[in-house]
Amino acid sequence: MQTKELHIFVYEYSTIWDLPETDQQLVFAAREAVRRAYAPYSGFYVGAALLLANGEVVSGNNQENAAYPTGLCAERVALSYAHSQYPDVAVKTLAVSAFNANGIINEPVKPCGSCRQVMMETEVRGKQLIRIILDGKKKIQVFEGVSNLLPFAFKPE
Repeated sequence: MQTKELHIFVYEYSTIWDLPETDQQLVFAAREAVRRAYAPYSGFYVGAALLLANGEVVSGNNQENAAYPTGLCAERVALSYAHSQYPDVAVKTLAVSAFNANGIINEPVKPCGSCRQVMMETEVRGKQLIRIILDGKKKIQVFEGVSNLLPFAFKPE
């Protein structure tokens, strides 16, 4: 039997100010998108912002529904909008932020499995690794490529 090690790489930053300026701006765009989220049931508001290869920034936020689980996550809202408006443009970076009644959450928000799978499909489709920034009050995590969030993803090939 042969064994292999699996390595997941994540960079952690103490504050938003430790990030490169472009990443800071994207996190601020995700935080702004949080303010437009619709989350009356959970009180957990999530925003996502994408930097596309053409320089456009697209955002989305979670949209809950009383008929749970028919709501949508912020990441999939943003990615779907980007695909519908810019179908041939790759996603370079995705930032995600979340707030509750106390403001920004302490730990970086983690995308659900469905969102991670959609991110993987987007990465494969765009033929470019996506830089993923997960925002939190105590720290910010940055992943280079979706495989670091979803190492055993379904892939179209």
